[in-house]
Amino acid sequence: MFGFLKKPYPFNDDLKQNAKVIFFISIGILIFLIVFDPFEVSSFVTRDKFYIIIALVVIIFLALSINILFIPSMFPKLFDRNKWTILREILWNSWILFTISASCFVFLQLTGIFYFDVMLIFKIILYALLPISILIVINQDRMLRLNLKTALELNRKLEERKSNYDKMFFFESDYIKDSLSIKATSILFIKSANNYIEVCWLEDKKTMTQLIRSSLKKVEEKAKEFRFLVKCHRSYIVNIDKIEKVDGNYLGYKLYLTYANAPVPVSQNYIEKIKELI
Repeated sequence: MFGFLKKPYPFNDDLKQNAKVIFFISIGILIFLIVFDPFEVSSFVTRDKFYIIIALVVIIFLALSINILFIPSMFPKLFDRNKWTILREILWNSWILFTISASCFVFLQLTGIFYFDVMLIFKIILYALLPISILIVINQDRMLRLNLKTALELNRKLEERKSNYDKMFFFESDYIKDSLSIKATSILFIKSANNYIEVCWLEDKKTMTQLIRSSLKKVEEKAKEFRFLVKCHRSYIVNIDKIEKVDGNYLGYKLYLTYANAPVPVSQNYIEKIKELI
C-alpha cells in the first residue's frame, strides 16, 4: 500500500490554466448554491440570502486561489513536480478540503444565523468536496489530453526518424563523375577541404572516404533535414549517432566515431548544442 502511495503523480503547476479553472469552479458553485440551496437560505430575506451566497463563493474562490496559485509559487521546492507522489496529492487535496470547510464553517458561525450542529458540519464538508472533485477530474482530463498529445508527437517524430534512416544523401559535385549518393545514416562526418569536401562513411563495417568538389555550406543546407547530422566545427559536420566517446582537454573537445581513424574536433561555439543533442 505504501509503495503505491509513493508512486509519481503529475502535479499541475500551470498557473494560467489553474486561474481559469478556479474562476469557472467559482461560477459553477455560485449557480449550484442558487439552484440547489444546500444551506436553506431561501427562507431568508433577499438581501441576506444574496450576501450569504456571494460570501460563500468568495470564500471558496479565495481558498482555492491561495492554495493552488500562491502557496505553490511561494514554495516551489515543496511542490516540485518531479518529486510529487500520490500520497502528496491526497494530502494536498485533503488540506484544500479542510481550508474550504473550515473557512465556510467560521463564516456561517460568525453570521449568527446558523447554529452549530453536526448536520451543518456534514453539509459543509459534503459541499466543499464539490470543488475538490471538479479539480481532480479537470486535472486528470488535462493530463490525459496532454499525454496523448505528447505521445502522438513522439510517434510522429519516431516515424520521421525511421524514414530518415532509409533516405539517401546525394552529394552533388561540380564534376558530375565525382557525385556521391549514400545512406544518410552511414555517414560518419563531412569535412571541408579547401574547394572540396571529404565525405567519410561506413560501408559493410569499413570506413570509406571520397573527395567531392563542393562546399560545406551547400551540404549543411541539405543536412538540416537529418536530425543526426550536426555541424560541430566550422570545417566539420558530424553524425551524432556514430559518436562512441567524447574526450576533453585544455584545447577543447574531440569526438571519437565508430570505425573512424581520427577524432572530430568541436568548436567552442558548438559545444552547448552538441551537449544538448547527445
